[in-house]
Amino acid sequence: MNKVHFIPVVALVLAGAACSAMRDPPEMPVRWTPDSISSPGYEATPTFSPDGRSMLFLSASKSFTDWRIMEARCMDGQWSAPYSPEFAASPPVIEADPGIAPDGEGLYFLSARHDPKGEDFDIYFARRVGDEWGDPVRLPAPVNSPEAELLPRVDGEGTLYFGSSRAGGYGDGDIYIARRDGRGRWQVANAGPPISTAANEYEAEISRDGRTMVVVADRGSRSHLYLFRRPKEAWIEAGRIPSRDDVFQVGPLLSPRSEKLLFAQAEPDRSGEIFLIDLVPDSHEAWPPQC
Repeated sequence: MNKVHFIPVVALVLAGAACSAMRDPPEMPVRWTPDSISSPGYEATPTFSPDGRSMLFLSASKSFTDWRIMEARCMDGQWSAPYSPEFAASPPVIEADPGIAPDGEGLYFLSARHDPKGEDFDIYFARRVGDEWGDPVRLPAPVNSPEAELLPRVDGEGTLYFGSSRAGGYGDGDIYIARRDGRGRWQVANAGPPISTAANEYEAEISRDGRTMVVVADRGSRSHLYLFRRPKEAWIEAGRIPSRDDVFQVGPLLSPRSEKLLFAQAEPDRSGEIFLIDLVPDSHEAWPPQC
């Protein structure tokens, strides 16, 4: 499974109340990747521990293949050289899309360690115990399916959001929402329109309060980022987040107050890099974590 195959481009879509949400569109993003983790390959999908002292991210080849999860620590005022965390499988197993839960108790990520062919991404969870990661546990059905799951992220209430190309959706890929019932069993539902459509939606980053979502969607030719707001009960699309038209974007991460966004896109002279953009004009939120 290759995310490049999930790849759209579309004009800015503004509708009704969404117009006011993007009346003052953010500036274009700037490259953020710390020098200590930047490489000739592709860095994407960052996530931070609650104290801001640990960062995990997806590391890939320049052509965005051979995915691995790497970790860096804030040490002596700078991010350390990246290393493979203890829960990660050894190559050639491919793993991706780390996402630390807001409470810091664990990490959701993707792995194909269960598939001898290395093609089926399922969602795993590794608990954090002190400074150590526990053994990963593969989530059961109906969270995981025979098709690939992508970018597992949770909100402040522990609701899990992810992309999947499983059967029965609205398009090539949809966004799904999973919650535990009173017995601890997972209940999964399609997010439905306007988030899931006949296009290919395959990643969704959710805010801690569950009212802001950034969706990676291929609407025809290349994957881009689309902002959704939920001021009341219904989701409203607020338009495409400014980024390059000629390359795809992937791996969004919202700041705790949803005023800023990190994501990855290709840069001609440095392969794939992590970029930062303000979603709120003149935001003073101190994020990403300063090392």
